[in-house]
Amino acid sequence: MKAISFFAGAGGLDLGIMQAGFDLQLSVELESVYCETLEKNHPGLTVKQGDIMEYNRERIYKEAELKSNDEVDLMIGGSPCQSFSTAGKRQAFSDPRGQAMLKYADLVNELQPKFFLLENVKGFLSAALKHRPLNQRGEDFPPLTEEEQPGGALRHLLEHFGNYNVKLKLINAADYGVPQTRERVFIIGTRNDLDIQYEFPEATHDKNGEDNKMNWITLGQIFKNLDVEKHHYPNYSEKRLRFMKLIPRGGGNWRDLRPYGDDMVREAMGGAYHSGGGKVGFFRRLSVHKPSPTLLTSPAQNSTNLGHPYEDRPLSIEEYLEIQGFPRDFKVAGSLTQQYTQIGNAVPVKLAKILGQSIAKQLQTMQTV
Repeated sequence: MKAISFFAGAGGLDLGIMQAGFDLQLSVELESVYCETLEKNHPGLTVKQGDIMEYNRERIYKEAELKSNDEVDLMIGGSPCQSFSTAGKRQAFSDPRGQAMLKYADLVNELQPKFFLLENVKGFLSAALKHRPLNQRGEDFPPLTEEEQPGGALRHLLEHFGNYNVKLKLINAADYGVPQTRERVFIIGTRNDLDIQYEFPEATHDKNGEDNKMNWITLGQIFKNLDVEKHHYPNYSEKRLRFMKLIPRGGGNWRDLRPYGDDMVREAMGGAYHSGGGKVGFFRRLSVHKPSPTLLTSPAQNSTNLGHPYEDRPLSIEEYLEIQGFPRDFKVAGSLTQQYTQIGNAVPVKLAKILGQSIAKQLQTMQTV
């Protein structure tokens, strides 16, 4: 089963797909340090540093060393998410990173793989084709146009996949045995002529173990079996460390500073004291009784702290790798910041494998018919 990968990153999706039995012919990634990570861990893999905008069928087949009559079984990609994230400007396809997603669709049409798989952030479901800032909405402004309606970006993308039967699902990785409540949109398309009705695999885990499913896997379970000689992480500042030491071991956040007085909370929170929202990420010490929240590209920012349940530090690179399901001997290239970004952006390996296996099963069924 031949597969091609774009937006490979650190290779979480690639690795899971390979574990599912696919022969990855080509892995394309724009950033050089990510390519270095891929090459460190997969010496036999054809890794190319390149921009998807500059690819066509001919170049893909040449770099993947495929014959002109070879069929690609699966094309995968976890495209850049910043243009659809609710935390960003939501410029959708007017952003070069959004345009790369449309190019991916164009390549699917050109290559005609039997299946394709595309992953993106939850915000993609609600992103408009054209974003109107919140301060330009309401009674004093014209009603939203069709382009400005929620979901416009998704509808626009799906229109680009010509002869494909497309299914999509918002998946919480914790529901598939990943110790992380990471929600991402997965889009899987099947070429129409194959006459396959793809269905996403059933969840195996549940928050409370209901419906004959297993309970979500917690951080406590993961850390119990993790034996690391040396952890790599950024140190907290003296000021942050002073407050973090007051957060209860085993899980908590800034609210646990309240017993020490309002002046203490004000000093710790600074300007954020008067801001809205739950501010759950401030001085957060993760709970051992729950899965990790979504791993971020930095675990030590003020508002998105991912503090160790028991130690006075953020989660380490080694813990990030374990939560994401990478092998214990996985090597990540680049600076500490670059390493966090690569692992934090990756698709959890176990989830990628489960989805890959569901596609492989369909392909194998075709071959036996």
